[in-house]
Amino acid sequence: MLLKGKTAVITGAARGLGRSCAIRFAQEGADLVLLDIGRDLEGVPYALGSGSQLDHTADLCRRAGSAVVTVTADVRTSSACEDAIAQALDRFGSVQVLVNGAGIAAPSGKQVHEITDDEWDLMIDTDLSGAWRMTRAVAPSMVVRGEGSVINIASTAGLVGYRNFAGYVAAKHGLIGLTKAAALDYAPHRVRVNALCPGSVRDDPLVEGRMLAEIARSLDVAVEEHEQIFVQAQPMNRLIEPDDIAGAAVWLAGDDSRQVTGTTLTVDGGFTAR
Repeated sequence: MLLKGKTAVITGAARGLGRSCAIRFAQEGADLVLLDIGRDLEGVPYALGSGSQLDHTADLCRRAGSAVVTVTADVRTSSACEDAIAQALDRFGSVQVLVNGAGIAAPSGKQVHEITDDEWDLMIDTDLSGAWRMTRAVAPSMVVRGEGSVINIASTAGLVGYRNFAGYVAAKHGLIGLTKAAALDYAPHRVRVNALCPGSVRDDPLVEGRMLAEIARSLDVAVEEHEQIFVQAQPMNRLIEPDDIAGAAVWLAGDDSRQVTGTTLTVDGGFTAR
């Protein structure tokens, strides 16, 4: 019960890494405020997390003993982020952890000169500015209490470049920059800010993940072959599991990492070590 007595807000919680983190946090004793957009977005060429998926995540967490509040929110809107934190504080009194997991992998699959203004803005506004808005909303209450852990789900795309993914790479590099700057801003208040950089995460059907498949689609890789192709680039010869990321997030959220801030924790099976 490494997170007993803590309240965590998790964005992008309807499925994928957000759901995996939510379940592990619940198992470790945290109470939860789970956010997702609950609808599709124009310009994103695949279905986003639905309201029913968010409800299912909440049910799984309640079975593990967690008290759960669900909020339908678009992290591109400041008022929605502020309202979500207000609901969290009203229900639980305080928030000790924020996991910024909301993000999109596409529109991608284009060279820089082919990206439209709308496609660029959509990617940056969701994957980078969304984390900034949520951090801005929760930070004042953490500062007052003198405690908190913000965990930004970045990517190996925040550390290296990938062809035909300029918007995603730029957003994730920016997220790591935001992490380091915010860590320095809040260090005097014992509020920690760190980034998690997953490698190629398997689309586990239990958490209804689909990020790797969408990246493959953007690269014109056949769906039935994409896992084998991605494994070939992994030094440990296996894909990352969602629970590998959730376990790292638990550590960053808990007291064992109380002196860890401004860092980038890479869980990629050695991919970026080369």
